[in-house]
Amino acid sequence: MKIVSLILARGGSKGIPGKNIIDLNGKPLIHYTISASKHSNVHETWVSTDCKKIKKISKLLEANVIDRPKELAQDTSQSDDALLHFSENHDFDILVFIQPTSPLLSSQYINKGIDLLVNNIKYDSVFSVYKEHWIPKWSIEGKPINWDISNRPRRQDKTEQYVENGAFYITTKKNLKKYKLRYGGNIGFIEMKFSESFQIDTFDDLELVKKML
Repeated sequence: MKIVSLILARGGSKGIPGKNIIDLNGKPLIHYTISASKHSNVHETWVSTDCKKIKKISKLLEANVIDRPKELAQDTSQSDDALLHFSENHDFDILVFIQPTSPLLSSQYINKGIDLLVNNIKYDSVFSVYKEHWIPKWSIEGKPINWDISNRPRRQDKTEQYVENGAFYITTKKNLKKYKLRYGGNIGFIEMKFSESFQIDTFDDLELVKKML
């Protein structure tokens, strides 16, 4: 059984220019997820990119690189299409899709996800989450979302829920081709701590994670 990881790291980024290789405590952002992958039980670590600089850095970090077509690296491009592009060009049984914007991800969680998928026939795919307690949320228009302002619930009376933290998704090649999505079928979860679930999307995120590493 061949297990590979794929990190999608296109060159274009609006929120933080050059985000995927921006300096994070002396190392390019993508270093952290490449390292987590290489220390996990995956057999090969791959980076899909359209950027020559990201390609060079990824190779220096001993990751394999697949060139992503420009049409799959636009602002409107879907990650799932890049996963399918990889699946059409490389052989594997299980794919671990890792997002480079999750520098707090550790190899132990990747391994837990692989074990859950491989050793539990109940699941067809797995992804990482954190547990969220209920908090009152409001729309931009100033309306309460799914709760009544005149009957405010107590946090302990509301059911906890899982939130995708975007760190990783694991599926089989068969499932990827069937659903054309990063997950499908019966889905399992790997719970991470909220404090390990931050993604780098803004400069505020970057400054926060710098202090956490």
